[in-house]
Amino acid sequence: MFKKIRDWRIRRLIARYPIAERPWQDALQRCAPARRLDASDQATLRVLATLFLDRKSLEPVNGFHLDEADRVLLATHACVPILKLGFDWYSGWYSVIVYPDAFIPHRQHTDAAGVVHQTNSVLAGEAWGRGPVILSWADVLNIGQRPGRNVVIHEMAHKLDMLNGNANGFPPLHRRKDQRVWWLAFSSAWDRLQEQKHHGADLPMDQYALESPAEFFAVASEQFFEAPATLRQHLPDVYRQLVQFYRQHAF
Repeated sequence: MFKKIRDWRIRRLIARYPIAERPWQDALQRCAPARRLDASDQATLRVLATLFLDRKSLEPVNGFHLDEADRVLLATHACVPILKLGFDWYSGWYSVIVYPDAFIPHRQHTDAAGVVHQTNSVLAGEAWGRGPVILSWADVLNIGQRPGRNVVIHEMAHKLDMLNGNANGFPPLHRRKDQRVWWLAFSSAWDRLQEQKHHGADLPMDQYALESPAEFFAVASEQFFEAPATLRQHLPDVYRQLVQFYRQHAF
């Protein structure tokens, strides 16, 4: 019964607040992973993007403004990872804060010796536990300019990773999925890339992936959707694990 009610509510939402054809076609042209989908999957993605725009608050700051096309584009990027997972995988958080450009959060942390440090890193995106996703719109517009990079998918991957606790590169796996196989695929790839970096070799993905297991999962997810052939060629075991997790074959 609940599923029927939920589907009825979704149908009513789509009928009352549809994404207009022009911004939707514009989003498909500017979002390569969405553009590569067949017509049926694009229709599903359009429904998910409609839900995203209804259930998430897109909040531009510093005098910035997002028009309808901007909002549809952001929602389209954001919903690519959950195409086969469903919108419930984005439960537990509400806001997407959008800066016009890269932002610098000012934070303090205390090390083991009790020394207080200031952090002033320039960021393109950030995801907080059960809090907001924060994005730089300039970096959203740069998606497609750098192979394998997608700041929106990166931060959404962090959100999926945090569904079972802190971001650690180990999102909640599907039933009957062997966690040891996931761990072996990612840890082996991590060790191999660390070795390549140590010897000064070119890496098949952004070396930011080696900052932590959480970043490795997020960067690999970006590449899975934006440059799947490269990921499949260089890290086939990681590619296979992401196929199973996202329930998608990215080409």
